Amino acid sequence: MGSWSRWDLDDLGGSVTSVVFVHGTGVRAKSYEKSFARVVSGLGRVRADIRVVRCLWGEHHGASLGLGGVSIPVRAKSRGAGGDELLDEDDPLAVWALLEVDPLAELREFTEAAHDDGEETGFAPGRVDPWEAVADKVRGLTLEPVAADTATNGESLAHLIADLAPHLDEAADRVADEISDGLGGASPVDGIEAIVARAVYALAVQRAEGPYGDDEPLAVDGADRDTVVGALTDQLGGTDRGGFVVGAAKTVAVRALNSSLSPLSSLAHTFRGGITKKSVPASGDILRYQVRGAGVRAAIREAVRDAIAAGGGPVVLLAHSLGGIACVDLLAEPDPPAGVDLLVTVGSQAPFLYELDALTALRRGEPLPGGFPRWINVYDEQDLLGFVGEKVFPDRVTDLRVNTRQPFPRAHTSYFAHQRLYELLAPELPK
Repeated sequence: MGSWSRWDLDDLGGSVTSVVFVHGTGVRAKSYEKSFARVVSGLGRVRADIRVVRCLWGEHHGASLGLGGVSIPVRAKSRGAGGDELLDEDDPLAVWALLEVDPLAELREFTEAAHDDGEETGFAPGRVDPWEAVADKVRGLTLEPVAADTATNGESLAHLIADLAPHLDEAADRVADEISDGLGGASPVDGIEAIVARAVYALAVQRAEGPYGDDEPLAVDGADRDTVVGALTDQLGGTDRGGFVVGAAKTVAVRALNSSLSPLSSLAHTFRGGITKKSVPASGDILRYQVRGAGVRAAIREAVRDAIAAGGGPVVLLAHSLGGIACVDLLAEPDPPAGVDLLVTVGSQAPFLYELDALTALRRGEPLPGGFPRWINVYDEQDLLGFVGEKVFPDRVTDLRVNTRQPFPRAHTSYFAHQRLYELLAPELPK
């Protein structure tokens, strides 16, 4: 089950500290390897003496639709009613949450506003439509300026560029076509550059995650996202490098946010089958763990045993989401694996489940066992699946807050792209 990242024991001179990386819900081999590489890289930058060990349990103990999804009802197309709560255009997380669903939402609202507020110039022989000039700039967008600066901005930015690069041209072409088709003949209007940059970025991310969104969500730190969007904005001649929505674009953002609420509910119903199948690994793993969790805990126990046998030093469990729940359950059992010096849970629901009295090995009201290792719990306030533990287990848990600057749900998947996480953990890891 466990395997080393890149170092030989002889090279490190005797025993070494091993970090066993336990993934969370919905993760399978392909996405685990990407996360594992991020952890190896991130820890390697702050603690070169650390050895990272695999613990991939999802392939054998994760959920799947064993009958091909025949339990999902087929729904006739119908228009659903959305909520009536308005979103705030001053909140960048709200706008990014919309662009996660519909990357062109802002651009379409900009187009409508341009036609509402401006005079139509139409086609004139020999005249170059100014919007075609904008579209040409969009088609020429490149990641080269920001790629040249990755040494300064860190490896997480390099990972993001590598993920987006194969899809940037296709995304830029799609946005350019939208400009040509929607704005051709309209009078020039200021404020489109940042909107276009966000649309291109959001489309590239969407394509990087698979044609049907069936790949694991990209782990993206908000600072890296803003760096890429800022570089694209600069190439288009815009100046919204550090801000978000300015000038005329501000009204566009709020129109896009609030006009999109109602259709989202309808779309969710219309595409329920695809949405459900996509969500099975994530939600199904949680449900399956509640009744078949022994296999997951056995896999973690085996990885710890292998790490101790091969590394000879202290062991750290670094566990994300559901993996953190499984580690807490395992370490609270009457016969926990020996040799674990530190538990680090990241974006985990273990404290919440304890408060619900829903942990497997520990009832609400029972203290952590005396031999339970030191526990650090990492959370992001934007991650609705991350919880705090200091008040749940006083003097037994240390909470560390990070800020990936991402909206939920991407905040839940972006911890390991956030270099600050590794900087906070470096002095806590045993030697």
